[in-house]
Amino acid sequence: MLGRKPSPQSGIHLDPNSAFEMIHENKDNPNFILLDVRTPAEYDESHIEGSILINYQSSDFNDKVQELDKTKTYLVYCRSGMRSAASVDIMMKTGFENVYNIVGGIMGWENCGLPVNK
Repeated sequence: MLGRKPSPQSGIHLDPNSAFEMIHENKDNPNFILLDVRTPAEYDESHIEGSILINYQSSDFNDKVQELDKTKTYLVYCRSGMRSAASVDIMMKTGFENVYNIVGGIMGWENCGLPVNK
């Protein structure tokens, strides 16, 4: 179960614990993607297990995002929640159907004591 549908403008913003539950509920769901939009250096420092990286600051970010399947469900995070919120906005405006943002990013995630890969 993925919860309520995002609004067409901004997606859904989830606290880290709700995001953790969503990840756990969808661990074997091929239509659920955990997307990290930080830099490669940030990703290498720590990331949420199972996430894929598309760097928001790269010049080809929009192109890479548009290559993704717009019918899948995406849970997006960054360091503090700013880049992921902007990424969710871009994705929703370009036709993605189900996009969620982790409020507080990986910093909020770690502050809740949730696991990361280092």
